Amino acid sequence: ALAPRCGWVLPGLEQRLAVPAVVSPATARPYAAAAKTDKKDAKRTRQEKVKAKPPPRRRLLMSKPVDDVYLTWLYRRPSYELEQAVGMLKKFQELDFTYPKQFVYINVSLDMVLQKKKKVDPFSSSVTLPHRFTDEVNKVLVFTENEQEAAIAREHGAAIVGGVELIKWILEDEIQADFYVAVPAIMPKLIPLRNKLKRKYPSTRRNSLGSDIPKMLQFFRECHEYAVEDENIIKTRIARLDMPTEHIIANLKTIIHDICTFKPSNYDPIVRRLVIRSATSEGLLLNLDGILPQVEKVEEKEEEEDAAEEDQQKPVQESVST
Repeated sequence: ALAPRCGWVLPGLEQRLAVPAVVSPATARPYAAAAKTDKKDAKRTRQEKVKAKPPPRRRLLMSKPVDDVYLTWLYRRPSYELEQAVGMLKKFQELDFTYPKQFVYINVSLDMVLQKKKKVDPFSSSVTLPHRFTDEVNKVLVFTENEQEAAIAREHGAAIVGGVELIKWILEDEIQADFYVAVPAIMPKLIPLRNKLKRKYPSTRRNSLGSDIPKMLQFFRECHEYAVEDENIIKTRIARLDMPTEHIIANLKTIIHDICTFKPSNYDPIVRRLVIRSATSEGLLLNLDGILPQVEKVEEKEEEEDAAEEDQQKPVQESVST
């Protein structure tokens, strides 16, 4: 049936029909195997070309532009001293005829890295600014079951005062406050609120747990709160633009010094980049010299000097003993 109509048989056809042979995939599809090898060779050549190709040269950024109009991506972003930057923000407001009492903001980029792949956890904090820039008062809730303490809390401006009966309303979002403070006696009964309040849960570390109710209320009613966003960014307002320059600087340094306490001093400073702006202006990059606290470095130098003095005294003592 496989032979041509002429009646003759091709050489070796009878043997092939008699003994079935095992056909390999490469023999059955020689063109597919060849195509695979060609693709591999082409892929290797492309990879070799990419490796052999030198990386593109990055244009070196220039320091200062000569003209008033220039391409910003050709120059390094200029950094300013704090007092100079605040003066520029005030000048921008005058030239643009914008609202003179607008807020001043800072954007702080943080270095959260510690040793051995560890890092500082995102945090929030509250600080009392030396110069208040708003008349807004925070809403503070006080947990206490003592009638005398409740009366003191109301006298000193507590928005809500109560005991265990408030737990249900807080869990159902019927009652909300900016800050929650408590006396130690009621803390065992507030455990159901731990997951609900999270960072606002009363604790001694945040100075929201204690017996001095007037002191806690004075702090939390007037304090300024900030928090880390996007793992390593803090965006917060610090003043109003119409305030004196020295008041704006004092508020900024107070917040920066508080931020620096969240990373041990033996590591690099936690503040990596600092930008100041107003509500309607561009951001100005600040020079960190003179803004970051220098107390830790002075203490380290004193310790090194003390150690050097001890090393100098040791041979003297040994010679005296001999």
